[in-house]
Amino acid sequence: MKTIQAVAFFDLDGTLLNEKSKITPEITSAIKMLKDNHVLPMIATGRTIVEIEPIMQDSGIDSAIVMNGQLIQVEGKKIYSDEFTYEECLKMSEHAKRLGHEISYYNDQQIWCSGHSEILANAYAYIHSDLPVIDQSDLRDKTVNMMLVLSEDGDAHYLEHFPEMTFYRNGPFSIDTVRKGVSKGSGVQNLFKSLDLPQVPTFAFGDGINDLALFDACDHKIAMGNARTELKERASFITKNNTDGGIIHALKHFSLI
Repeated sequence: MKTIQAVAFFDLDGTLLNEKSKITPEITSAIKMLKDNHVLPMIATGRTIVEIEPIMQDSGIDSAIVMNGQLIQVEGKKIYSDEFTYEECLKMSEHAKRLGHEISYYNDQQIWCSGHSEILANAYAYIHSDLPVIDQSDLRDKTVNMMLVLSEDGDAHYLEHFPEMTFYRNGPFSIDTVRKGVSKGSGVQNLFKSLDLPQVPTFAFGDGINDLALFDACDHKIAMGNARTELKERASFITKNNTDGGIIHALKHFSLI
């Protein structure tokens, strides 16, 4: 880690991935060049490790801030983990059931859900992922880093009844649920706290609302051409769309490759 001269954080959907949620050969080559240039590439995503293993293999990236900052892995080793209590999970489960919503539960090893529904199926199809298995057994002895509420509505209800949590609507069918104050940005801070890593320049690449905190935590803020207006307004640099070589264009702009 002492040779690291910069850290680059990449969101996935709409950023590092193409329209089919895949890594292109051009991205794989760029990641290798980053490493050769002593830049540490890290994925920063709302997904968990088990979901992104193929992406990590294809890209050559083995470090990640996942579940919107709830867990951090560096070079294949877990260095930070924030977990929900059983009581927090139970409260969320009861409210979701009352509203007719399903919940998916996440840790770094597995994903499971309370039940299948059309909305749940749409949510995972939206990110080109398989449906999680149904597991309605007791949550008491399970590790839960993040919960995903499967719904097209109900945002106001959860915000009102769970002030101790932060909710990121990541698409039309689901809401990422993490502990209050946890974000991709806090993940960046915990990365530097957990490692003997010097304060090197940081670069954030993103397109969605949950990338705002990542932008706030990094020196250089790169919004994709397809990014939300809120990110473009806060960006240091607006690159091309993710489907038009936006990552490569920005890396070259900052002389990282």
